[in-house]
Amino acid sequence: MRYELYYWPHIPGRGEFVRLALEDAGVDYVDVARGPEKEGLGIPALRRFLEDASVALPPYAPPFLKAGEQIIGQTANILQFLGAHHGLAPNDEAGRLWTHQLQLTVADFVDEAHDTHHPLGSHLYYEDQKPEALRRARSFIELRMPKYLGYFERVLERNPARSGWLVGDALTYADTSLFQVVEGLRYAFPRAMQQAEPKHARVVKLHDAVAARPRLAAYLASPRRIPFNEKGLYRRYPELDA
Repeated sequence: MRYELYYWPHIPGRGEFVRLALEDAGVDYVDVARGPEKEGLGIPALRRFLEDASVALPPYAPPFLKAGEQIIGQTANILQFLGAHHGLAPNDEAGRLWTHQLQLTVADFVDEAHDTHHPLGSHLYYEDQKPEALRRARSFIELRMPKYLGYFERVLERNPARSGWLVGDALTYADTSLFQVVEGLRYAFPRAMQQAEPKHARVVKLHDAVAARPRLAAYLASPRRIPFNEKGLYRRYPELDA
């Protein structure tokens, strides 16, 4: 089966968490909105799907994955599906639930990072909420970021398998997601991360191990990897990292 991934083509965003899992698993997929319009792809294809009144179970927003006749929305839900079908989650129910729980915690972390530059709402420009953003970013750097990183550090330390992965003795989609979080924080808050990383050595080691996996290393070095920019979840505003 060739999957169809629907997500905006110019930002890593939440779609990148799905791409990383697909790439590591070596799964055949098409990134619909990034394809040529002359082949029926591109943003028009994404918008057509969102506006298609014949879809009985419509997703709320991208990302969503089309797997045959099945349409799966929400990042954590998509990853749960891929984990079960492509060896990116444990075989037992307890392990799958634990992996999903970690992914939901990643989602909370991502939302808080996003809200540093849009604390009043995404309907406003960053320039319309700069004082509030500065206050939110300070709180995030001083309190929330260390709390989340510290949590994942403890999970790695307490994993009975002592594997360096979050769950059991093999990589899961929770690991590729935590890798993306570290990448995003390094982009948005390079100064804060330089100070935080020595305190979270296991998280950094996991990041490096994910980046070294052959399929992911090839993907990360390719033009298919969308660079971070000031339109996505993680944005670099130096004044927020002061």
